[in-house]
Amino acid sequence: MSRYIWLVLLVLGGCSQNQRTASEATASDSSWSVPGGDSGKTYFSALEKINRTNVKTLGLAWEFDLETGRGQEATPVVVDGVMIVSSNLGRVYAIDAATGSEIWRFVPQVDMQVNRTVCCDQVNRGVAIRDSRVYVASLDAVLYALDFGTGKVLWQADTIDGEDRGQHISGAPEIAGDVVVIGNGGAEFGVRGYVSAYDLETGELRWRFYTVPRDPKLGPQENPELEEALATWGEDARWEMGMGGTVWDAIHYDPEFDAVYIGVGNGGPYHYKKRAPSGGDQLFLSSLVALDPENGRVKWYYQQTPGDSWDYTATQPMVLTNLEVDGETVPVLLHAPKNGFLYLFDRRDGSLLRANPIAYQNWANGIDPETGRPNVREDLVDYIDTPRIVFPATPGTRNWHPASFNPQTGLYYASVSEVGNLMFTFPGYPPYLPKSVTHDAQLVYTSDLLNMLPALPPPIRDAVEQSPELERVKNGKTGGYLRAIDPLTGETRWEVENSSWQDRAGVLSTAGGLVFNGDVTGRLSVYDTESGERLHSIETGTSIIAAPMTFMQDGEQYIAVTAGWGGGGWPYVPKHSAAYRYENRGRLLVFKLGGKSVPMPQERPPLEVATEPPPIPEGTDLANGTALFFQHCTLCHAHSPRTISADLRRMRPEVHAIFDRILLDGVFVGAGMPRWDDVFSKDDVRDIHAYLITEQQKVRASELALQEKGLPLNAEPSRVLSSY
Repeated sequence: MSRYIWLVLLVLGGCSQNQRTASEATASDSSWSVPGGDSGKTYFSALEKINRTNVKTLGLAWEFDLETGRGQEATPVVVDGVMIVSSNLGRVYAIDAATGSEIWRFVPQVDMQVNRTVCCDQVNRGVAIRDSRVYVASLDAVLYALDFGTGKVLWQADTIDGEDRGQHISGAPEIAGDVVVIGNGGAEFGVRGYVSAYDLETGELRWRFYTVPRDPKLGPQENPELEEALATWGEDARWEMGMGGTVWDAIHYDPEFDAVYIGVGNGGPYHYKKRAPSGGDQLFLSSLVALDPENGRVKWYYQQTPGDSWDYTATQPMVLTNLEVDGETVPVLLHAPKNGFLYLFDRRDGSLLRANPIAYQNWANGIDPETGRPNVREDLVDYIDTPRIVFPATPGTRNWHPASFNPQTGLYYASVSEVGNLMFTFPGYPPYLPKSVTHDAQLVYTSDLLNMLPALPPPIRDAVEQSPELERVKNGKTGGYLRAIDPLTGETRWEVENSSWQDRAGVLSTAGGLVFNGDVTGRLSVYDTESGERLHSIETGTSIIAAPMTFMQDGEQYIAVTAGWGGGGWPYVPKHSAAYRYENRGRLLVFKLGGKSVPMPQERPPLEVATEPPPIPEGTDLANGTALFFQHCTLCHAHSPRTISADLRRMRPEVHAIFDRILLDGVFVGAGMPRWDDVFSKDDVRDIHAYLITEQQKVRASELALQEKGLPLNAEPSRVLSSY
């Protein structure tokens, strides 16, 4: 057993209503009542009416407009002929599963100021259903219980713990016995991570588990496990930073062993020395933790990336199933976090059974089988003093996109990225600034590194040119892949290469011998489970990043998927994506055999020359404006004409005229643009405006020159140093 595992008292729990054990067939009935298809969240279906022999006739049955231009990450659920799907901000739609007719909708009243501390779009990853109730969380961290039949709010609970920093919610709630459990995001914004459990009937808070300790000067920790975790942080830990560790996804209840498994996120700031200069493992960052659903106490834990300095969250989806391991059938937990390894745990006690890389990684020289600890390459930790090329990049080998485990083939089907990043930061420990980014690591993805190298500052460029990893950047494998992986060995049985490392989406596999996977170009593709041969492809015109699902209704098998570009890096629309060519309108697409072609969205209009900006105001501090923009604004505003946020180098005269009111008075808060009057002074706003005016002047001059030569306007995004 790993040294990371604490003594466990295992309590064998029975299956609760509407849940099946992970060993049962996933969809032997017609419904898909939880986002992952079963309590194991295997994203496998036993339905086989759609199969290898007839899948080429798959076409559109109906579509539903989700009324947004933001990312769609949720997998729908179907119960008793009703499809329930969540969309951005925590909106919920109930739809007739056979016809696509709306039954009801729920639109939460969201405090749109939350957008100031949301790293990765206004996405929502799904709902939970139990006893005629639908549970969903809104972006501003309110948990709702809705009536299944009407959408009426039965209760609501504010999940924020009183610390007014950057809490928000994008993940799905998880039902565990008689409580519903939810986590939060915001590790980059001074948040201390936690999960909370609420009574299913009343919404009363039953317990809360914090993932990192608090300042010991404030008194004892909230539970004994945090007292033990405190010893893994140095005495110089800067507790005012919050430390991160948010559980923004990957909450999984195991009815077989009555445990709630949570995946804990990265630290904030990224580098461990920024959090505690003396170092340490810094529990429970980047860990899997098994909690007792009755009281939130720890049953066991395993830290996948001790002292994480690379944003290697453990918040990626888990799969619960049974596998034959070393001659014994074992109840296992499969988990592939960002860090490049696929882990296999025994759910009975949390012991580590396997840990194999599924993509190139260089931060560790394997996992020690005796201790369970990674053999960390210390030279790649120290990017404070020397820039380092680290694999995988901060978007991770795996991310939130659900994988599928198929019990018939024994394979794990998943979207995998082969990309690293150049990481560098600056000496010193900047003070914590409320409601401001708490990391200062600068990132350049290796997909861009060679093109950007000439523009990097000489000391950084020199370090890159001397790096032994530069050869890997020049000649190594890179891109995004759909891979069929042996969970015991990490071996890739087959793979399909996509357009880029950004091409990754959730996966569904079925007993019909099929694997369904979308991509950002707008295709829904169907592959053979055994060979990886592409059997069918449907052009939708809308980028797909969510996982598909399947269900039966009136004897017909359907495939459903939400579509819409967004999520991490949402303002940077890839040039090869459907969202670059077509309007990024969120859609729910449902397919059946003998269906029709999918109507294409409206194409984006041709670029026009940027309008002439006003003169730069006198007395502005351009350097201050530039610094403030890159510190606070680039998270949402990419310098790109195809961004799904506003390209601030192309503001119209009427927007320039009210620029100060937008930032200081919040005239566009309702549309998602928060106000900044508590951070920026009037002079600051004037300086930011001046910076943007200079950028608009450059773009306009460049485009006028291209137009004069009869050349197309440049729609390429400007490259900025930013986290994903």
